[in-house]
Amino acid sequence: MTTLGIEELIAAPPRSFIGKRLALLCNQASTDSRFRHSRDLIMQAFPGQLVCLFSPQHGFFSEKQDNMIESGHGRDLTTGLPVFSLYGETREPSAAMFECFDILLIDLQDVGTRVYTFIWTVVYCLRQAAASGKKVVVLDRPNPIGGRLEGNLLRTELRSFVGLHEIPMRHGLTMGELALLCNRDGIHADLDVIKMQGWTRSMFFAETGLPWVFPSPNMPTPLTALVYPGQVLWEGTNVSEGRGTTLPFELVGAPFIRPQDVLERLCRTELPGCVLRPIIFEPTSGKWAGQSCAGFHIHVTEPSCFLSYRLSLALLEALLHVCPQDFAWKQPPYEYEYEKLPIDLILGDRAVREAVENGADMIGLERSWQEELAAFDARRRAVFLYPER
Repeated sequence: MTTLGIEELIAAPPRSFIGKRLALLCNQASTDSRFRHSRDLIMQAFPGQLVCLFSPQHGFFSEKQDNMIESGHGRDLTTGLPVFSLYGETREPSAAMFECFDILLIDLQDVGTRVYTFIWTVVYCLRQAAASGKKVVVLDRPNPIGGRLEGNLLRTELRSFVGLHEIPMRHGLTMGELALLCNRDGIHADLDVIKMQGWTRSMFFAETGLPWVFPSPNMPTPLTALVYPGQVLWEGTNVSEGRGTTLPFELVGAPFIRPQDVLERLCRTELPGCVLRPIIFEPTSGKWAGQSCAGFHIHVTEPSCFLSYRLSLALLEALLHVCPQDFAWKQPPYEYEYEKLPIDLILGDRAVREAVENGADMIGLERSWQEELAAFDARRRAVFLYPER
């Protein structure tokens, strides 16, 4: 079984932690393989040294449902420690927040997709740590969808809280590796990563032997994480991504969709590792709440060859062709960006949206970004902490 960074920390506490004031960026999913919370483990291993907690988007208990639903600062009911929200009045920690500790520990479960904001909260913390002279230690966790790359790179002009560095949608790095990569890219904080043991880049989460604890309310299973790199695109449209159902991101639909017409359009694109089963569902909240939505349940049959980003781009192109009068791009705001189209922020490149609008062949579109993806692959290998297999 894979041994987590938090477990490695507790098994061999660093001597450099002696006498240091510790802070912890975490949420309710920050547990070890026996469901013990990292906060409690750290307090036992370093009595009296944990002085405050930080929480990312969705709140300490992962209870906030959607983007731009904020959490306030508060106190942890279990320990009485102050909890600083990094998704409330600010997304960036202040110098004052960093005054009360010496070392920031980070223990968050990422999902391997650029637009999942936890990694950008970590980047903001690295920036403040560099400015404040504080040390950061990432307690590493698996990338639940493995080490594969997929998608175009983010364009600099579209940087936002769903992308602060030029990486692809599916980046194939752990939280620790991504922190190392971004830190090299001009931040230069004092950063260490406590590695896992027993994890390789070819592994999906089910192969780790670890329990899945949902890191956000609409990420209930590792399968959700696997479809998310593509299915998150629907957040930039008037099509439901399945929020308000028991299968967020596995379902996609709207009242105006004609599934058979969409399937006929999709025949021109090879979509390995999945089956799109036509269904009707009714969200209880979010887009089209209380209305019957026709669409699809995405069944992943072969995770190793499934390409979520390709699938969802092909679905987008099909809906633009089949339902041009009803389909629409969501308008701003989105994740605190009030001018740019949400879909452009999510895709990370306006040219990709324009290509889809113009009926591009998905395979040809993928070929157009392979050179930059190969360059990113070469760059990320410098921070690899784990073997391929």
